[in-house]
Amino acid sequence: MVYYNPKEWFSFIFKLNKADTLRELLPLIIAVSAYAGIVIYLLIDFWHLPDSSLLKKVSFVHQTVGFVLSLLLAFRINSAYDRWWEGRKVWGSLTNSSRNLAIKLKFLIGEEEWAFFNYLIPLYARVLRNHLRDIYIPEEQAFVVIDAEKHVPNQVASAIIGRIYELNKQGVINPEQLFSITTEITSFTDICGACERIRKTPIPFSYNVFIKKFIFTYIMTLPFTWAFEMKYLAIPIIGFVLFVFASIELLAEEIEDPFGYDANDLPLDNICENIQKHVGEILG
Repeated sequence: MVYYNPKEWFSFIFKLNKADTLRELLPLIIAVSAYAGIVIYLLIDFWHLPDSSLLKKVSFVHQTVGFVLSLLLAFRINSAYDRWWEGRKVWGSLTNSSRNLAIKLKFLIGEEEWAFFNYLIPLYARVLRNHLRDIYIPEEQAFVVIDAEKHVPNQVASAIIGRIYELNKQGVINPEQLFSITTEITSFTDICGACERIRKTPIPFSYNVFIKKFIFTYIMTLPFTWAFEMKYLAIPIIGFVLFVFASIELLAEEIEDPFGYDANDLPLDNICENIQKHVGEILG
């Protein structure tokens, strides 16, 4: 995730980073600009077509279609941001649940049990992060044996909950105390399910394809409507319009899956480190 000072907005205009869509779109912008130049040349200088009133009428259609396209792209980026923000909220809930569980267990169990939960609670955050990235990173299995072929977060959550229930049977944690930590111990799997829902339920395919086709058709027909009014000045303007519309779509694609390695994805590594640090301060 890119950290920045939102008050220094003027410097952003001249700053390029790996998340900047201009790098990715530049070849396409050049190709579309060349296409627009060829169309304008054929219409004006090669065929010497007169200023067509029919094409002027088509330009009004483009204005209406452009307005509709703007609404669609606004909905597209908003829906993608909702997924990004929901992902941030559930990981914030994981941080709070980890802290709360550690604080409550500190006063419910003896110090001889602290090491178990000091290791397992932060481990759950790390294995959930790796699970959402479709990777498995082996770690020291001091208190739990993990089968990489199965659902790893469930195995760690089962170890945590199983140990708490065992302490309840031993009388270390009484039923009232067990009830007080029920929210925290069940929140782990709820958070995992919420993250999996975001990760594995993308924007509907038909809607995604329609947006791309709509943008492509709109841009490719612009030279026919602007050729006679703007002439060759339309070439850079069409390139800029493509940059704006395509950038919105690219940004939406990037943030709708917020658990990866992209520059605008959630800082899961930092969140896991904070959980490790804070739980360690409580139970270390």
